[in-house]
Amino acid sequence: MSALASFFKQLLRLYASLLNQDHSTTEWVGVIAGIFTAASLLPQLIRLVRNKKAEDISLFFLIILFCGLGLWVWYGFLRSDIPIIATNAFSLLVNTAMIILGIKYKRKRYRS
Repeated sequence: MSALASFFKQLLRLYASLLNQDHSTTEWVGVIAGIFTAASLLPQLIRLVRNKKAEDISLFFLIILFCGLGLWVWYGFLRSDIPIIATNAFSLLVNTAMIILGIKYKRKRYRS
C-alpha cells in the first residue's frame, strides 16, 4: 500500500471518529488545515522518488521543518489532541523520507 493510500485510509478513520463526536467549526477547520498541511510534501516526495534527483531540494529547509513538526507532535501529546498528533506525525514521516532520500540522491550525484 502506498504512503498516499495509507494516509487517506487513516484520514477516513479520523473522519469517522470525528463524525461520532460533537465538534465546533473551529476544530473542523483545524483538522482540515492539518490534513492539507500533512499532504503538502507528498507531491515533492513523489517527484523525488521518480526522478531520483535532489538538486532542487533544500535540506536545511527540511531539517528546520522536521524540528517544527516534532514540536507540533509533542504539543499534540501535551494537549492530548489526536488530530494535531496524527497530521503532524504523518508530515514528520514524509519529511523524514524527504531528508533521507535527499541526502542519498545528493551523495549519489557527487560520487558520479
